[in-house]
Amino acid sequence: MKRHIFILGLLASAAPALAQNSISERDRQQGAQANPQLVEQYGGAMSGRQADYVRRVGQRIAVQSGLSPNGSDFQVTLLNSNVNNAFAIPGGYVYVTRQLLALMNDEAELAFVMGHEVGHVAARHAASRNRTSTIGTIGSVLLGVLTGSQAVSQAAGQAAQLYTLRFSRGQETQADDLGVSYLARAGYDPFGAPRVLRALDAQSTLDNQLAGRADKQNPTWASTHPDPGARVSRATQRAQTAGGRGRATNRDAFLAAIDGMLYDDDPAQGVVEGRTFRHPQMRIGFTAPQGYALQNGADAVTIAGNGGQAQFRGGRYDGSLPRYVDAVFRGLSSNQFGAPELRATRVNGIEAASGTVRANTRSGPVDATVFAYAPGGGTAYHFVLITPAGSGVGPFTPLVGSFHSLSPQEAGSIRPRRVRVVTVAPGDSVASLSARMAYDDAREARFRVLNALAANDRLMPGRKVKLIVRD
Repeated sequence: MKRHIFILGLLASAAPALAQNSISERDRQQGAQANPQLVEQYGGAMSGRQADYVRRVGQRIAVQSGLSPNGSDFQVTLLNSNVNNAFAIPGGYVYVTRQLLALMNDEAELAFVMGHEVGHVAARHAASRNRTSTIGTIGSVLLGVLTGSQAVSQAAGQAAQLYTLRFSRGQETQADDLGVSYLARAGYDPFGAPRVLRALDAQSTLDNQLAGRADKQNPTWASTHPDPGARVSRATQRAQTAGGRGRATNRDAFLAAIDGMLYDDDPAQGVVEGRTFRHPQMRIGFTAPQGYALQNGADAVTIAGNGGQAQFRGGRYDGSLPRYVDAVFRGLSSNQFGAPELRATRVNGIEAASGTVRANTRSGPVDATVFAYAPGGGTAYHFVLITPAGSGVGPFTPLVGSFHSLSPQEAGSIRPRRVRVVTVAPGDSVASLSARMAYDDAREARFRVLNALAANDRLMPGRKVKLIVRD
């Protein structure tokens, strides 16, 4: 989580959904305008050898789309995000997150993912979708609750997840087909497509299991995507038609490129461990109540459970908590709230203030509470809490009471996770290597998904595999 939050609107041409064979000047201008905010929303652009590698692969596959014969016309960005996602926008801008990159196991898989996203642009799917698409921030759901806007409520989540959400199943299938054809043209193994689609399905299943959801419950951003099993089958058939089994996968080069890459949360944006969030630079932390889940984003943290939902973030502080709380309320809704009665208090030795208002929504009245803290310096922090009418802070009482400052020792103990590529040695097994994964739970399941290993797969000496370790 960083201190700033952005709401970005992407404008798409209203022209019919015809094949696009060039990058227009209008698309370049719109892409250039959208790019900085979109990159910021996703934690910023990464640099160094991993970003350079992704750019080379992305440009190699993007030119197969016919949008431009020059790879340099495509701005390919590796994003510092712990979300599994990739996307492209008109103007030659292509993106993939480091978390999704780490899930892949060879260069052909990366090329397909990026080709799929470029395929959306080449087929002008955004133009046929609608004229304007709002890309919201992780806190948009709270704004939607207060305004009663279903469209805003549905904007919860990471920016490009919404961008892909609005594509139809037919458009997703067409983008898959284009991605496979681009692979074959570029000399890659076209079976990289079903491999990475299968990996994405396995990761989604694992995420649902770890979160206590049904095994096959699709995440919201994938609700318009074709059924995963059918999608893998179609991609396999397309790959068979394209031919080229045995073409380049560049597995060793891929694994060498991602070795050492950051994984999961970037400590510069704060770290979630179970129900606890800690930020080593801001030197703050808090713990969600039992039964509530945390999701860390580049600009905010969400806390959700059956009793309500909350958002945590920070902002500039001028020395007055009442003014800070009032400013947060004014930023939540265009509706004019009555002035909340503020309550001053201290939490773990930190100056704090809170206020609650009643808000009407399509689902009925709710309580909206802002609970703010001023631990010192020019930044304050706050929770926005949404609970059933009459609850006030209610189920979030343990949450607001857990906010605290970190000692220098506590902040210094927070270490990032990284991808580490190792070679299987004689005597190594899935069990022995899984034990080295930097997690307290589901180590073997995480290891198998990360390395695309089925339940009965065993490891052969000399094979390279990925581990997630601490620095």
